[in-house]
Amino acid sequence: MCPKPPLQVTDLDLISYLQAIPDARMRRGVRIPAWYLLLVAVLGQSLRDLERFSRRHHGVLTQSLGLELRRPPSDSAFRYFFLQVDVAALCAAIRDWTIAQIPGGAADLDQLVCVALGFREAVGKTLRGSIEPTAGGGSAFIAQVTQYSAALGVAISQACYATGENHERAVLRQLLGEVNLEGVLIQADALHTHRPFTGSSRSRGPTSS
Repeated sequence: MCPKPPLQVTDLDLISYLQAIPDARMRRGVRIPAWYLLLVAVLGQSLRDLERFSRRHHGVLTQSLGLELRRPPSDSAFRYFFLQVDVAALCAAIRDWTIAQIPGGAADLDQLVCVALGFREAVGKTLRGSIEPTAGGGSAFIAQVTQYSAALGVAISQACYATGENHERAVLRQLLGEVNLEGVLIQADALHTHRPFTGSSRSRGPTSS
């Protein structure tokens, strides 16, 4: 068994949030803790290069975290793990950790900017294989909805969806439902500023300019 890191984790430590995510792998043969794979994935960012990243930084990471790993995780180890990881739990952990970086936590989350982009707009090109023609002569593709914290200047949560199966309004409604919005100003496109979306008694209603 790999020992847990000898760190004094606090609410500000990403590791403490990653450790709370259940490991769906079979216990037999597991030699690398789930939180470590997730941490390397967060640091490395690109799944394609995670093995190379973990090899390059293996010594520094294991020494800093107090781990005894003979070898860094391989590409197959990452791919096997991410086929089983609870993506919703991972997104929630990243969101909660990000909010914890605000000096006053969720209590000081005073403004959220909601942005919806198709991948064509977000990265300057279409996600490979995501565009499919529709019966009406249009096209369906993968889009992304992101919530930015004005206090931090970073994204606190995001979700991807297929335009042929879901809608931007429904995805944003789901994201907003995961955060305590008491006293929070929400900025979004005019698409979201009609009564059915903001009909809660807690809302002062939509405004537009």
